[in-house]
Amino acid sequence: MHSIAEVRVACAALPGSSETFPFDAATLVFKVGGKMYALTNITGDPVTLSLKVRPERGEELRGAYPAIMPGYHLNKRHWVTVTLDGSVPDTLLHELLVDSHALVVRGLTRTQRAELGQA
Repeated sequence: MHSIAEVRVACAALPGSSETFPFDAATLVFKVGGKMYALTNITGDPVTLSLKVRPERGEELRGAYPAIMPGYHLNKRHWVTVTLDGSVPDTLLHELLVDSHALVVRGLTRTQRAELGQA
């Protein structure tokens, strides 16, 4: 993933994912069950993607990749911001995106998870 278009395609493939602009016209937020799991600035150069992570995973990632930093304007323990400059492997980016979505789904109500087929 290197562009906003690629991020949108990857997010759209996740169950129950929706796109919103709740903060301003530039901040694209991806939600599941009404809760945020990813966000990006559509005018950013370079493109960045913020994702929810388990705190220990976030520390590990920040130590391993200079392009992964604490979440910009987010809870630094639970979010990372990844600069999509090609230095983080696409397989890892996809894994982080799927994991972020799964973390949020786990926090939804049983009914919401069932609606997503994730009960």
